[in-house]
Amino acid sequence: MDENILIRECLSAVEKRLNWGSSQEWTTYDFEKLSVEIQESTGVTLSITTLKRLWGRLEYHHMPAVTTLNTMARFAGYADWRDFKKQQGTSEVVVPAEPAVTIAATPRISIRVMLPVILLLAAGGFAFWKSSNTTVSRSADYTFVSNKTMSEGVPNSVIFSYDATAANDTVFIAQSWDVSRKTAVPKDQHRYSTIYYYPGYYRAKLMTGENIVKEHDLMITSGGWVALIEQEKVPVYIRPETFQQDTVISVNEATLAAYNIPMQPVTPQLRFINVKDMPGLMNDHFTLETTIKTTYREGSAACQFADLLILCKNDVIIVPLSAKGCVGELSLLARGASVKSSQADLSGFGCDLTQWVKVRVEASGTHMRFLVNDKAAYTLEAKRPPTGIVGLQYRFNGTGAIKDTRFVADRDTVVMK
Repeated sequence: MDENILIRECLSAVEKRLNWGSSQEWTTYDFEKLSVEIQESTGVTLSITTLKRLWGRLEYHHMPAVTTLNTMARFAGYADWRDFKKQQGTSEVVVPAEPAVTIAATPRISIRVMLPVILLLAAGGFAFWKSSNTTVSRSADYTFVSNKTMSEGVPNSVIFSYDATAANDTVFIAQSWDVSRKTAVPKDQHRYSTIYYYPGYYRAKLMTGENIVKEHDLMITSGGWVALIEQEKVPVYIRPETFQQDTVISVNEATLAAYNIPMQPVTPQLRFINVKDMPGLMNDHFTLETTIKTTYREGSAACQFADLLILCKNDVIIVPLSAKGCVGELSLLARGASVKSSQADLSGFGCDLTQWVKVRVEASGTHMRFLVNDKAAYTLEAKRPPTGIVGLQYRFNGTGAIKDTRFVADRDTVVMK
């Protein structure tokens, strides 16, 4: 069976498992939810961009990476991609055995004569095997560094300098933790440039085949609050003077209309992002206070889904909010611990978002507590080790506003502005 047909069959199996209706009607919010569902089920994170490419929402002319296919097959209920193909009646191509050939008897050669030859061939084969494997795995044989063209702000171009001449396989550069979005680069060249459209904390990787030979952290700071509307290729950036009013960050329908962004039939995905260096602020010892509101609740935005993301170094905390009648589709994610409303009571995150809503997150060691309008919404125990906090992101369907946002740790206060 054709590989593209198999991929479509796998995606259909995923859609049946989710039972979210036609994927043609899925919004960015649905792909965000799917990314979280896959991470919870398989332990592998696939980006929203990767998922949109799989479902044909973004133009892409290459076959998905094996890692991506294995992950999707596992989420659909199979061991891996090979197992999925086998269950569909597709087997690996088997090379037929060579036909038997009758050879005339020849004089026997003494084992004493052949033994040195056998040992020599074995030693040569072992040396070749050892050499080829060492070439792949020895990080010291490679270099990989990066430089931003701007100290802060987005869009921001990053120039990667690399040396992968020792590679014996295809060389790739992955911009972040999502290795499925890797880009092939010539191993005999030494520069590769790309654009980061979103502020954040990334882990760039130099790879040979499926092996990571070098990686380093890369932080794209925002230079204050950034407001943008997600789009398939390049987001729409909203000018600061139109969304910053004193201490309030706000985008309303009039602002979106000025950018010719319609509210229906597909509600625009609004993002507020603030990423900066905050030395000493750790995600196992802090309190976050913020106030949030979204007044738009027409059409597909009736549930007023909103997410607060605490961005950490190679980790994230996602706090969901919605109208009270829509708490049945919420997911809470915090330092490796995940909770879905299908398995727990997340009704505490339901609220009237047309009014200002206070959100508070407290972390002390592995214990995390979430409060909405001064009432406890949920508590959980974190699973991943602590790491530094680098910023915040708010996600809205349509319009949104935030104010009074600050981190507190002991006597230190960081006001996000």
